[in-house]
Amino acid sequence: METSYIYIGIFLILLGIVVKHFKLYFLIAGYNTMSKAEKEKVKIEKVATLMRNVLAFMGIATIAMGFANSYFENPEIVNYIFFPIIIGSVVFLLIKSNSSEYKK
Repeated sequence: METSYIYIGIFLILLGIVVKHFKLYFLIAGYNTMSKAEKEKVKIEKVATLMRNVLAFMGIATIAMGFANSYFENPEIVNYIFFPIIIGSVVFLLIKSNSSEYKK
């Protein structure tokens, strides 16, 4: 079993928890560079919740891929699954967080 998948998954889950519950919003890309007026237009609590959920999903998926890596005859299958899940999650996060639902 690949332990690097597990470590990366745990890191992603912890990062999501830290952003949401410890209010480290400066870790959200683009939010730190906004002006004060622009920041007031964003429902940052909802964005942080979305980010936590997406990072937790990515972390759990990464851990599952680490376990699945040892069960497949061809472990490279996991590499073909890894990138669509990560890229798809990031695209979902970008589209969803920029929707009107997260604006005041």
